[in-house]
Amino acid sequence: MIFSRNRGSGRHAKDDTRPSGTRRLEEELGLVDDEPEEAVAPKADRPEGPYDITEAPAGIPQLDLGALKVPAVDDVEVRVQADNEGKIQQIVLVHNDSALQLGIFAAPRSEGIWDEVRGEIRKQLFTDGVAAEDADGEWGVELRARVRTPDGLTDIRFVGIDGPRWLVRAVFQGPAAVDPDAAPQLLECLRNLVVDRGHEAMPVREPLPLHLPKEVAEATADGATEVPLPDAANGADGGGAAERRKPSPRPRRK
Repeated sequence: MIFSRNRGSGRHAKDDTRPSGTRRLEEELGLVDDEPEEAVAPKADRPEGPYDITEAPAGIPQLDLGALKVPAVDDVEVRVQADNEGKIQQIVLVHNDSALQLGIFAAPRSEGIWDEVRGEIRKQLFTDGVAAEDADGEWGVELRARVRTPDGLTDIRFVGIDGPRWLVRAVFQGPAAVDPDAAPQLLECLRNLVVDRGHEAMPVREPLPLHLPKEVAEATADGATEVPLPDAANGADGGGAAERRKPSPRPRRK
């Protein structure tokens, strides 16, 4: 696992400075999910994950990043970018020339939001001059496009998985964006991802809280440049260290 520390706080890491009436307006528009946990409808049955923490299988080594528990898979490097307080702004899993960026967001109790989110991503890509098309995938309808990055044109594939009061947004980049079998290790990570939604009511689409493991956050707060990570972060063979290093180039839009 590689840890990259961002000196400036990211958009998702900032405190909520919205006017006091904003939440009331969100409630009136139905944008805040205040339903009690016991009222949540069960997720549709799937042969594999991502899993809600209430249904996750036991015995899978994981890296606990708060709302996301990332499985440890051989030959997969976990790159995490966080602010000075240990709040994570970006998670990228890398295998050879392929990458998988993960995001987790609050969703309403009654219905999924991936169809709507996918439409908005397509619209933004079009605004940026990028053509995108729907395609059938393992988790339903995906969005595929080719974008320009500092390294040249790169294929990307957006996957959305609706769960009970959450949405996982996964963005494949590189060969795995064209051929899912090009990086089966990344697919294994996504299938065994675990979401801990928590019980707090949150605005729909609000990123769920992600943070570094306590021992990593404390060590980096003390100014350490290399931090030993939990064994689960390093795959089955152990080893590895956190470094100050930026993740791979990412798509212009997520």
